[in-house]
Amino acid sequence: MSMVLFASVVRVGDGLPLSASTDYEQDKELQETKKNIKGLSKKLGQFPDRCTLKAGPFNVNFTSALGVGYLMVCTASYPNVLAFCFLDELQKEFIVTYDPKRIKNAVRPYSFIEFDTFIQKTKQRYNSPRSLSTKINLSDMQTEIKLRPPYQLSADDLRSVNGFSPHKSSKYEGIAPTQMLDPVTLPGIVSCVLSVLCGGLNLLRGVHAIESIMQNDDEDFNYVIAFFLGTAACLYQCFLFAYFSVWRNSKSFLAFALICLSNMYLYELRNMWQILFHVAVGAFMTLQIRLRQPQGKAPDYNV
Repeated sequence: MSMVLFASVVRVGDGLPLSASTDYEQDKELQETKKNIKGLSKKLGQFPDRCTLKAGPFNVNFTSALGVGYLMVCTASYPNVLAFCFLDELQKEFIVTYDPKRIKNAVRPYSFIEFDTFIQKTKQRYNSPRSLSTKINLSDMQTEIKLRPPYQLSADDLRSVNGFSPHKSSKYEGIAPTQMLDPVTLPGIVSCVLSVLCGGLNLLRGVHAIESIMQNDDEDFNYVIAFFLGTAACLYQCFLFAYFSVWRNSKSFLAFALICLSNMYLYELRNMWQILFHVAVGAFMTLQIRLRQPQGKAPDYNV
């Protein structure tokens, strides 16, 4: 029979259990799987934010967000989409119910054991998948899993996190929370080179402006600030292109806005073609950042 058997909520940083479903299942294999989950929960930060592990007759699924991990054990025949819809509901309710500072400052295990009531109610609903209430976000989750499928962990991964391979460095280190981005394309490389070039030109002009100020007190020091801000914005866009960051698209747009503002201020020192070149490179770089998404995620064209 396909069903959810167990669920828990843990803190990602140290694996502290925050809440869990109360169950009286005596199956030995299930109890062994739950023991392995305890070891896995202490290493969630080494794995991607959405994973699945096949453990004999069971599947272990987990997601993590905002420093909290949500894990569940279900039978191997339980639909993957329903499993992650279940975890998504736990995540949304937990985030709304509890203050992040309270979660961060929790010291005792199961400090939020009262959340078990919601876990049990949700588990009952998802163990009756024909009910309409479980299908509310089913289509959205199907699309999301298709675009960004959960990473399939292996038994070796589980043994490694539980201490059987203490000298082996984790191959997932750096994947979470800094997710892997799509492969670099030729336009991306060109935009990065042009952005570095613009940053270098701004830096060079800024140094010359400082020399001019030292020779002539009438020069405006704000020009130096504008040149250096332009340099910083160009280099920061290169960083955003190379590495994943929270609010990455918004940061790239703000960097582009800073490039535009600095060039508007420097209109007396640059001709129109120079300004257009810097702005066009900034816009091209912003587009490439938006196109290079975390692996498996569709490009976001919305501002």
